Amino acid sequence: MARLTSESAYQVVVVGAGPVGLATAVGLARRGIRVGVVEAALGVSHGSRAICVSRHSLEVLDRLGAGQAVEDHALPWTVGRSFFRDHEVLAFEMPEAEHDTHPPMVNISQSVLEQLLVDTAEATPGVELLWGVRLADVKCTEDSAVVSVDTSSGMHRIPADWVVAADGARSDTRRLLGLSMRGTSYEGRYVIADIHWPASLPTGRRVWFDPDSSPGSTIIMHRQPGDIWRIDYQLRPDEDTEAELAPERIRERVTRHLAWLGIDSPWTLEWSSLYRAHSLSLDDYVHDRVLFAGDAAHLVPIFGVRGLNSGLEDADTLAWQLAAVVHGTAEARLLTAYSAERRAAWAQNIAAAEKSTRIMSPEGTGFPLTRDALLALSVHHPEFRPLIDPRQTSATHAFTSPLTWPPAALGDGLAPGSPLADQAVTLPGGRPSTLFAHLGSGFAVIGVDVGEAELAPISARLADAFAPEPVQTVVAGRGGIELADAALGSPGDVLVVRPDRLVLCRVSEQDRDRLADLASALVRGTAPGKPARLDSAEPPESPGERVWLSLSAALDETPDPTAFLTRLALVLGSWVDGATFAQALESSGR
Repeated sequence: MARLTSESAYQVVVVGAGPVGLATAVGLARRGIRVGVVEAALGVSHGSRAICVSRHSLEVLDRLGAGQAVEDHALPWTVGRSFFRDHEVLAFEMPEAEHDTHPPMVNISQSVLEQLLVDTAEATPGVELLWGVRLADVKCTEDSAVVSVDTSSGMHRIPADWVVAADGARSDTRRLLGLSMRGTSYEGRYVIADIHWPASLPTGRRVWFDPDSSPGSTIIMHRQPGDIWRIDYQLRPDEDTEAELAPERIRERVTRHLAWLGIDSPWTLEWSSLYRAHSLSLDDYVHDRVLFAGDAAHLVPIFGVRGLNSGLEDADTLAWQLAAVVHGTAEARLLTAYSAERRAAWAQNIAAAEKSTRIMSPEGTGFPLTRDALLALSVHHPEFRPLIDPRQTSATHAFTSPLTWPPAALGDGLAPGSPLADQAVTLPGGRPSTLFAHLGSGFAVIGVDVGEAELAPISARLADAFAPEPVQTVVAGRGGIELADAALGSPGDVLVVRPDRLVLCRVSEQDRDRLADLASALVRGTAPGKPARLDSAEPPESPGERVWLSLSAALDETPDPTAFLTRLALVLGSWVDGATFAQALESSGR
């Protein structure tokens, strides 16, 4: 454990030693930046908190040197099941192919993940962890910052070039700077309980809506390593929060649910907490010399497990961009791209997470009515089941980033701004490897059936502009690596991939001369030529989603839902033949 002295100074001070702060610190230090991490607590957190780590996050952790340790401690899973009372209404399986290098999701307690990242940080030259150090003030000048902290030995002032605020949902940094997040907070409350319970049930996501063990509630169960089970259950509006958080009350409710499942083996309560869903964000993640990441910058509902995973994406992007600015190889304007990209990523996450929340914790008049109707219909009508899918987290794109090049007329392959996925590859000579292991830790210039001699000048310009960030030149096909899965582009295409494994650009052979401007534009925080495309390319809502969302909103606005639904049924009935309407009535379970 490092100790503060009057001589302590860092290029970057990271506030908060949670997963996002630690990942940012390690990512910076691996790029030669001296980092101090200040944390008010004396050690890592207790309890499960965020437990689901996605395949994409495992790739981020690989780049920090912690991925294998996390996988060694975690439990992989692919299957989720949802029940309406005692009827299964949904079973989903996350994609997993032979060429994938990681499982789609693993479960690991946040406290364990934090300890593994602490171990990684302590083994990384350039990182100093300062425990029991509470943030008291942050002051910025044009070219530096001063962080004032309260310690057991009194107040200290720590000079730094930049400050990263990764101090969570109740961020002291945000409060001290007078900043507020905007968006939506939901009223639904969930009690979270970790229990030690040696059980042989398989790892996976299980959800019960309105079970007999807790009528009117929703219950979620996840298995964790070490015989720890995470149980979340929703409180009804008429239930008192303080009373429901009493340990004896939690034991009573968990016992009732396990008994309903036909399980009476002994267990112990290890930890508990309360959760409410929020869709909130700062308008900007860069304020003078302070950059915000993770829950300090944005909050997303827990449903779909996007919080921790989006925070690790923040850290992955921020580390290479901030390091380039600290080294003086890029202008500070590059950090405006960080803010734009990660706030757009928050919006992508919210687009899916809010739909999940309206299933898991519906509010108002319309959404509870339609959610219950969807569940009841899903028992016998599979076509309604996709609407209750949890919409699990996935890697976000950077289509609208100021750094992303506008796509030219390209054929099949990765669009600029797409996240690159790792996969199995065969190296020249027949040796097996993975794409990301071959790309290394920095930029990559990939030619599809393009020789290394043609790629070398592009790589050299990037290497000169962003030293010491490494640049790897890769030939795909034509004597180079062989991919196990989909092609990256058409023959003759060149892709430039960022250190956070987003595709910066993809150009065809006819457009390759534009790559001469790549490095100089990137250090200015822009794309060469015309700005990146403005469309987000979000998947359109399905017809079922449109019906569900519009009907729910209409029910929220009417004072008499029964009369409204009767009128709606009569109008719809007048648009179809009598036999079709009669069949619809029968299918609705009248």
